[in-house]
Amino acid sequence: MNEIDPIMYSIPESFESNRLLIRAPLWNDGEKVNVAVKESMAELRPWMPWATSMPTVEESEMSIRRSRLQFLDRTDLRLLLLLKGTDELVGSSGLHRIDWQSRKFEIGYWVRTSYAKQGYITEAVEAITNFAISELQANRIEIRCDERNTNSARVAERVGYSLEGILRNDKCDIDGLLRNTMVFSKVRGVEF
Repeated sequence: MNEIDPIMYSIPESFESNRLLIRAPLWNDGEKVNVAVKESMAELRPWMPWATSMPTVEESEMSIRRSRLQFLDRTDLRLLLLLKGTDELVGSSGLHRIDWQSRKFEIGYWVRTSYAKQGYITEAVEAITNFAISELQANRIEIRCDERNTNSARVAERVGYSLEGILRNDKCDIDGLLRNTMVFSKVRGVEF
């Protein structure tokens, strides 16, 4: 049996939750991402490997353009979270580490500091989970986070993900110290 090349999959460019437009990155989104990252750098730095130094607007635009191409070739599905009816970036998320054969995805996310603790990421993760299940026929969806990142872990728990385990000494943090990674999942036939 021949497997369909993922580039042939028809994947919607956007969908909505109650308060958010969740969409694929587009050319010229780099500036709004850069502004949000600049505002949020102190909160992002401990958890996001890419947040070690502040990117220039051009670097943010290059990242957006690479993400756009990855979305189109289906190797990574970065999604921007915009406040409905505005062009205001609330955060970023997406479906990463994709295995199309087994239909496995990992949801990653970050929130802009001025929108933190207002339920936007929980709302986005729930919508992206439902999107992965209904549109992409996901069999397994994971959320991974540093064991010390309790805010991220609470998002996974609120959306009904199960803690499968903790990978001990799995990665190094920004200071080069070993840290543990919590692995949450939802699995077809168990949680959905």
